[in-house]
Amino acid sequence: MRQIQISQPVTGEEEWQATKEPLMSGWLTAGPKVREFEQLFAERHKVKHAIAVTSATTALHLALVALGVSEGDEVIVPAFTWVSTANVILYCGAKPVFCDIDVKTFNIDPEQLKSKITSKTKAIIPVHLFGLCADMDRIKEIAGNIPLVEDGACAAGAAYKNTPAGGLGNIGCFSFHPRKSVTTGEGGMLTTNDDDIAEYLSQLRNHGASISEEQRHHGPKPYILPDFNMLGYNYRMTDLQGAVGVVQIKKLDFFIDERAKWAEFYDKELASIDWLTTPWRDENYKHGWQSYVTLIDESKSPYSRNEIMEILQNKGISTRPGTHAVTMLSYYTDKIGINPNDFPGAMIANNQSMAIPLHNRMTDEDYKYVVEVLKGIE
Repeated sequence: MRQIQISQPVTGEEEWQATKEPLMSGWLTAGPKVREFEQLFAERHKVKHAIAVTSATTALHLALVALGVSEGDEVIVPAFTWVSTANVILYCGAKPVFCDIDVKTFNIDPEQLKSKITSKTKAIIPVHLFGLCADMDRIKEIAGNIPLVEDGACAAGAAYKNTPAGGLGNIGCFSFHPRKSVTTGEGGMLTTNDDDIAEYLSQLRNHGASISEEQRHHGPKPYILPDFNMLGYNYRMTDLQGAVGVVQIKKLDFFIDERAKWAEFYDKELASIDWLTTPWRDENYKHGWQSYVTLIDESKSPYSRNEIMEILQNKGISTRPGTHAVTMLSYYTDKIGINPNDFPGAMIANNQSMAIPLHNRMTDEDYKYVVEVLKGIE
């Protein structure tokens, strides 16, 4: 039986060959390949600085640390997002303040954001979920001088009004997990146009060292250890990952363009299914198409969302909920006392969203088969 995965990374001989250089040179920790990857990523996203780290989660953590988020502060975050977006706020000893989403876009609802801002609000984390940028103009208008940290984990290559994700707020954070459009296995990236923040982030990811390992090694006195004038973390990307990233980032636009073509195919072919809503589009947004997330109207559909997912699984088609409502996860409901009913949009998205396969290893026949099976559910 045909088996179509929800997502598969596109890696092969070129990535394999790229890892030989750090393996043969012996430079395996953050070094020249990470630096090259950072430069290419910054150029593609039109930002002054890109700082590679171990994951989008550690990127988000460092972003909040760099903005001085600490105990007693509040950080606003959408209720429908991957759990790490909220977790990093707790890492800093601060309080996550959840804001409901606009079910149409799956992103934070700017019109509800205003009521969440208090004198304790230290930052806002708009999430560019599934590769669609949040409505950053409206968010900025409401936020005023409150710093914005873009959770662009899904949004490499995406843009809002011709400005790439990562340059829309004070700091951007990206993921290179295998379900993302480009991957280094694990890994993440911070972006900023602020020179001081960039320098601070670069030190924070490297134990707080005043200079990097590479700078010390190639300096006049490599035997002298650097000063450590801040409390830092070991969040460095390896040069093995950096070497893969150098290859992958050059393929980013090809990957996105191919996904966009098939997203349009899905839009057209699935429009006749009255119980299925396809992803929202707007000409002001360049979608990153990390995934293709639909919404099932269970008042019209012949089965529940979970039953439809099971039907598809039995037909060899992998699906997933778009993501989860953090406000419905037991840690947040039981230990922090969040009431899921306060976030109806997130609850709908949690219970009725369904991602269907969209990735660069799929064939024409795969896409046609997904459509055929969905149309046959009755």
